Amino acid sequence: MDSISSSSNSYSDSISIKKQMLKMAILCALGIAINIGGSALAGLFDWPIYLDSVGTVLIAVMSGYLPGIIVGLGTNLINGIFDTPEIYYAVINVLIAVIASAFARRGLFRKPWGIALLILMLGVVSGGHGAILTWFISDLWTGAKSFGEGLLFDILKDIFDKSIAVIIVLLLFLFLPYKVQKMMQIEGWQQKPLSKEVLKQTKNQSTKKQSDGKTRRSLRNKMLALLIFAGVSVGVAALVISVVLYRDYTIEEHFKLAEGTTNLVASIIDGNKVEQYMEEGDSSEEYRAVENRLYNVLNSSPDIEYIYVYQIKEDGCHVVFDLDTAEMEGGNPGDLVEFDESFSELIPTLLIGGEIDPIITNDTFGWLITVYKPVYDNSGKCVCYAATDISMNLIRMNELSFMAKLLSIFAGFFILVIAIGLWVTDYNVVLPINSMSLSASAFAYDTEDDLEANVERISKLDIRTGDEIETMYRAFTVTTENNMNYVHDLNQKTETIAQMQDALILVLADMVENRDENTGDHVRKTAEYTRIIMDKMKELGYYSDQLTDEFIYNVEHSAPLHDIGKITVSDTILNKNGKLDDDEFEKMKSHTTAGAVVLQQAIDTIPESGYLQEAKNLAHYHHEKWNGKGYPTGLAGEDIPLSARIMAVADVFDALVSARVYKPPFSFEKAMSIIKEDAGTHFDPKVADAFIRSQDEIRDVMERFRMIQEKKDEQKKKQEEEEKKLKAAKEAEKAEEERQSING
Repeated sequence: MDSISSSSNSYSDSISIKKQMLKMAILCALGIAINIGGSALAGLFDWPIYLDSVGTVLIAVMSGYLPGIIVGLGTNLINGIFDTPEIYYAVINVLIAVIASAFARRGLFRKPWGIALLILMLGVVSGGHGAILTWFISDLWTGAKSFGEGLLFDILKDIFDKSIAVIIVLLLFLFLPYKVQKMMQIEGWQQKPLSKEVLKQTKNQSTKKQSDGKTRRSLRNKMLALLIFAGVSVGVAALVISVVLYRDYTIEEHFKLAEGTTNLVASIIDGNKVEQYMEEGDSSEEYRAVENRLYNVLNSSPDIEYIYVYQIKEDGCHVVFDLDTAEMEGGNPGDLVEFDESFSELIPTLLIGGEIDPIITNDTFGWLITVYKPVYDNSGKCVCYAATDISMNLIRMNELSFMAKLLSIFAGFFILVIAIGLWVTDYNVVLPINSMSLSASAFAYDTEDDLEANVERISKLDIRTGDEIETMYRAFTVTTENNMNYVHDLNQKTETIAQMQDALILVLADMVENRDENTGDHVRKTAEYTRIIMDKMKELGYYSDQLTDEFIYNVEHSAPLHDIGKITVSDTILNKNGKLDDDEFEKMKSHTTAGAVVLQQAIDTIPESGYLQEAKNLAHYHHEKWNGKGYPTGLAGEDIPLSARIMAVADVFDALVSARVYKPPFSFEKAMSIIKEDAGTHFDPKVADAFIRSQDEIRDVMERFRMIQEKKDEQKKKQEEEEKKLKAAKEAEKAEEERQSING
């Protein structure tokens, strides 16, 4: 890791970010000037080339992808001020910058085959993209030339043009002094610059496989994906909105054209002569004169598809005028045309001479806007309808052209945004974080010297992003300086907390236990029984997915709290000499839910405590039965938490072998037989099996606590006898004092 501090350039000697940005602005202006100058020169001499990408290739190769993209986009934006279509082709110059910088970054610009490949790629990308864009913008609907012809011509022309641009840049690259080339490099370091070796290590750090064999997804790639997603989302939304608005506007304009044309047609028709038109037809000079005027209207706009005049009757449409078109011959006066299905709902209105709204149809005759206008005679009677069909087919082509322009403009800015995002991400986030990560991976805690080496390694990074990354770096440095003490203190405090936790649990359990004269050391015995059961189950392979070391620890240490809910049960019920009645038993059963409530309150305070969650399970469900006939909820089988199923066996067994005021203790053998008999009904068969297989350890615990209880009983008996003697002595002393008082 010493290589982190071995870069040939020191941070103090590096150019500040503000100077770097100023230098980038100057170089970008230079590149744009070269592009515009080359384009003007080619135009002045009418050369069959463009020379508008020399500056783009130069800056991309010398300074990097971001300045190159800015030059490419800026060139076309400036040219677009004087020639609007230039803006649509900006993405081509942007792609040229991306490709040229990629070749330079990989060292291919120094190899002959690399240069040849670069020229070919630039020609294909720029020529192909230009041909496609030109086709969608103009050739598609004008029919100027075939797509294949334009594609081949543009690619060959661009290969020639880009070969000249690359050769010019190559000559500059070969003959410019190294110092000048170095000065043209743009970097955005926010820390001490890293050497090539360390940069390679940081790249490996980002793609290093995890312990499970999966490859890490680097932050850079995530940011790239996020930028692409955001950009595409915004672009798609903008494109859809723009196209919808464009389509609505275009359709509205077509509606206006249709209505205006129909009104004009209606004004040409003399309503008083409709019957004459139909009878005489084109044999009448007046008919032909009207028809010619209608043809003039038809030819006034390429969007006007059909013009016709119909007299609407019950049997269909009777032709008055029906103009011929290139695609279709019109009907003769008096011909009958059946009603179109799309007009079925409008026929009643047409038959009475009413007005109808314009309609849009897309059937046999294509996508059309149709407008019907009634023609009246002098008496005000509707004698026929003038109609115009406006073609909507060009709207689709215009939409394609409009979309192509939008996409091309968006693509150029989209790539620029991606480039800026990656630039900022690399220098402000990824490289600083990877530098810290590499330093942290070399941490050693064996001695104080190792810790000092850690601190020195981190401090040499000198990260100065001026944001949260720098704040994190400073905090990281401070944390490293105090790390050993923190680790030592943390270990001590963790051990103390664990001891306090166990002690507090036992104190809480004792508080409940001391109120119940029947239980003795019940909570301590059941805790030991649970540990024996779990060890045996783990040995037998039962519930291996649940019986983790953490689970076993939590159950054993929280087991004393399983009867914590008895704190809410009255002493009268707890210590009753005899069997509880139904009401008393219901109140006794409530200790399960009460215990769950008490422990839930503790969990709300310490939500991440695993042992409290198991304590709650134990308290709430330890009286549930495997067959679902337990209480308080009637859970069955594995729906009962495993910890509660374990406690159920331990709890019942201890109750059986312990003396109660209402029963003598059962023998060990009798208690074991009951556990065995109730396996599969009251108890989980696997838990019961593990318990029975551990009977030697269980017997040892039972006997040990029995001896402890006998000693407690013996001490209690002695204490009671001493208290009795002391009481008798006090009574005798008091009687003597009273006798002497009387005699005195």
